[in-house]
Amino acid sequence: MLSIRLDPDVEQRLETLAKRTGRTRSSLVRELIESNLEDLEDRYLAEARIGKRRSALTGRQVRKQLGLAR
Repeated sequence: MLSIRLDPDVEQRLETLAKRTGRTRSSLVRELIESNLEDLEDRYLAEARIGKRRSALTGRQVRKQLGLAR
């Protein structure tokens, strides 16, 4: 069970779409969440990873870590 507050304009759009399509508001919201959850996961997990990123390496450091240094 989930309870959310929506902007009145968004709620009205959702209500209108539900009436026009014969679907329930819940089914529309469920579809929106399920179809966009993977994109949100990718975005937020990538942002979190970037935030924890180490400092940039030089070419020499990368070659050394890869065992390619002479």
